[in-house]
Amino acid sequence: MSEWDDLDLLLDSPSSLTVTSNTRGTVKDKANFKVEEDVSALRKAIEGVGTTDKTLVEVLTQRSNAQRQLIAKAYEKATGRKLVADLEGDTHGDFEDVLVALVTPPAVYDCQEVIKAIKGSGTTESTLTEIFASRSNRQIKALSEAYLAETGRAMIQDLQSDVAGDYGKALLILAEGKRDESTNVDTAKAKADAKAMYNAGEKKWGTDEGKFIDILCHRSIPQLRQTLVEYKTISKKTLQESIEGEMSGNLEELLVAVVKCVKSVPLYLAERLFKSMKGAGTTESILTRILVSRSEIDLLDIRAEYKKLFGGTLYSQLESEVSSSYGNALKNLCGQD
Repeated sequence: MSEWDDLDLLLDSPSSLTVTSNTRGTVKDKANFKVEEDVSALRKAIEGVGTTDKTLVEVLTQRSNAQRQLIAKAYEKATGRKLVADLEGDTHGDFEDVLVALVTPPAVYDCQEVIKAIKGSGTTESTLTEIFASRSNRQIKALSEAYLAETGRAMIQDLQSDVAGDYGKALLILAEGKRDESTNVDTAKAKADAKAMYNAGEKKWGTDEGKFIDILCHRSIPQLRQTLVEYKTISKKTLQESIEGEMSGNLEELLVAVVKCVKSVPLYLAERLFKSMKGAGTTESILTRILVSRSEIDLLDIRAEYKKLFGGTLYSQLESEVSSSYGNALKNLCGQD
């Protein structure tokens, strides 16, 4: 818990939810990028006898997403076939998933993950929680637009028919992507919000979840950071501990994720990565989603938090958990410390 609890350091540290320049990624634009060379290397790898996985990994993990989009366009122009379709036809399983994710624009990739999470019977709430708690307003807006283009329907309406109760209420507020973005902190308001949540939870019999949802899903990140500090002063517990004591199920998970992301998105995602590899079996879909979607945003910070929290490096953990071409793709995205 200690990593989450140093609240005074929190107030001045940058946040992935508000920073607009993505300089903390492991994947950057490749210098001297030559789209024709990449297209011809990919064609050779795909059209030859047997697919050359090594080439696919080298080209696709070491170009930025913007460069991969140029490659995909040029590939289609040269072959008359879509690169995604060829990758899907030539590779399979987790390796296929990671390559397809890499050649998909970020907002479209998020949108496809949301569609997957709500498709069919049953909803994968943990995926929805991760995405909507860790994305900025700008990312959520881009995701909504991609969703409309992809399905012809408004994302909010599809979510509405899929999530219910207090969890649904909180998720829908986050999915609107309208969190306050002001950088001014009103300490008096933070104190009042902290007191309102304390009175709605710790202090009364039964919990007024609506109060927590309203404050945590609407206020700006700097404002909420101040509120976390004020809450601990009033309650002697952290807000996270209070939520864990007062709530359960999907709502508890969502509000805890929001609190964690208010503090540090990289720390939250480092924890998600660790849990996806802990114990028997690995949840590859989580590894793929986080490593691909954060590789140009804050994967360097996720790596640093991972090491601080769990002692070992993310790279060495990947080495022992994932193998073959899929493992190589993930390790390339992660980069060694």
